[in-house]
Amino acid sequence: MKTHQSIFALGAAVTAAFGLAALLASGPAQAITLHNESITLPTSTRVFPGDTAGAKAANSYCLMCHSVGMVMNQPDLGKAAWLVEVNKMKNAFKAPIPDDQVAVIADYLDSIKGKK
Repeated sequence: MKTHQSIFALGAAVTAAFGLAALLASGPAQAITLHNESITLPTSTRVFPGDTAGAKAANSYCLMCHSVGMVMNQPDLGKAAWLVEVNKMKNAFKAPIPDDQVAVIADYLDSIKGKK
């Protein structure tokens, strides 16, 4: 075991030395110049249809990141799949959706984009 550890340590040291030598041989580091850029983001006044709790929740929480068009262009999903998607937005992407609104939004999306 000691021999294997010594060989590994030697190999790591040689690799590091060659890496440092290559970095130093490439010359001085180039300065990075930053430029201000201005872009115009698309705007939309479109909202999710309806006067239900689900429409209000989708308009409050989904439109922070998504347009109505983007959501409406998704494939029709079943209720369970919409629940997975809304939970993914909340948990993986950290959308600030209150826990009690997850099912409300999933039910609403199922009502407008559910599998027929």
